[in-house]
Amino acid sequence: MNLKNNTILVTGGATGIGLALAERFFNLGNEVIICGRREDKLNAAKERFPKLHVKCCDVANEKERTELTAWVLQEFPDFNVLVNNAGIQQRVNFKDNAFDWHQLQQELAINLEAPIHLSKMFIPHLLATNNSCIINVSSGLAFLPPVMAPVYGATKAGLHSFTFCLRHQLDGTSVQVIEIVPPAVNTDLGGAGLHTSGVDLNEFADAVFVGLEKGDLEIGYGMSLGLLSADATRYELEQRAGQFWKH
Repeated sequence: MNLKNNTILVTGGATGIGLALAERFFNLGNEVIICGRREDKLNAAKERFPKLHVKCCDVANEKERTELTAWVLQEFPDFNVLVNNAGIQQRVNFKDNAFDWHQLQQELAINLEAPIHLSKMFIPHLLATNNSCIINVSSGLAFLPPVMAPVYGATKAGLHSFTFCLRHQLDGTSVQVIEIVPPAVNTDLGGAGLHTSGVDLNEFADAVFVGLEKGDLEIGYGMSLGLLSADATRYELEQRAGQFWKH
């Protein structure tokens, strides 16, 4: 991926991993757009980086996703990089069943439906653009199912699978497809204080950009890097699957 001279949209870009990625893209001189559900967080990011472009959008909502896509393509004709980062994590136990189904629908929509839908809507434009890229932020928990957050793990496993397939379908086009696979990172994902034992956010984000500069298509760190490296059987099977698609 070319790390400069891009116009980049980062979903869930007002806090956490999204903002850390947006900040580094911004500092490299890229045009950066961030979107999120919370206007106060978007405004806080804008205060830190006045040249950021911000858009309030709940990517769980199909209508708002469609409106976001139209707005980006209208206002930023040079747009060429989509970062599907928005995600939520809920800890639920199906045995006690003490949760609201609508909350789980939100998790499914934000973590999996939104990146698939946004990719579908942006791909026609990206195919006609040089040096374009789709970056999906999954999780090490895509490979190590989290019993305390079963829907989160399922959505991230689904996003990993989608990313792999999309990479092979777009092979030979101008669109590169990259997966970022975070370990537990010290952010407020799932609620304040739940991930304080995770790796430092800036340390992780810096490592991601080392991987992007090297041209890695799957970028892990710490625990997640170990999962990617150790899973040689998965990698071999995926390569066979990719070859099968091309026949």
